[in-house]
Amino acid sequence: MTRPSYLILHGYQGSGPGHWQTWLAGRLRAGEATVAYPDLPDPDAPDLRAWQAALDGELDALEIPPIVVCHSLACLLWLHHAAASARPAARVLLVAPPSPSALERIGVEGFWPAPLAPAPLAASVLYGARLVCSDDDPYCPEGARGLYGEPLGLATDLLPGAGHVNPEAGYGPWPAVERWAREAAAPLEPAPAA
Repeated sequence: MTRPSYLILHGYQGSGPGHWQTWLAGRLRAGEATVAYPDLPDPDAPDLRAWQAALDGELDALEIPPIVVCHSLACLLWLHHAAASARPAARVLLVAPPSPSALERIGVEGFWPAPLAPAPLAASVLYGARLVCSDDDPYCPEGARGLYGEPLGLATDLLPGAGHVNPEAGYGPWPAVERWAREAAAPLEPAPAA
């Protein structure tokens, strides 16, 4: 039996030790899965081309299409990857993508406009993509469900009061994301209160 393969992609400024992505990588590795959790180039001043090259390298290194888990700016990275008709993933989870107003506020250029056509995204995923977002994300005040979920035709889990779905919002250990990664269990529930 082939071991599952995972690719976890962080957003702007990376994901530190208390982040749910770091927790998830540890949990999946403990289950003897192949887990790639790269530090994308220059996370404090991200460049789309450099991130795309890093993503291509990670996908080339994996033997089977991975299950991909993106947070924040990495969601836009995957949308650009999908539009380029590049290598597919088994499944993709897009968590808390930022809006163009947030990217402008933090000075990140080149990731917007994001490709928002459903066909390229569907072609980049063998078994489906899913969006998880909050109703009060400071990095997407316009609302990710309307900005991304509806135009892309994505199944969407809206987490009340989850902010940017990061440690500041209580998202360190998050059992629901592990269940999704291992079993495609949905909908994703909020992280338990600390």
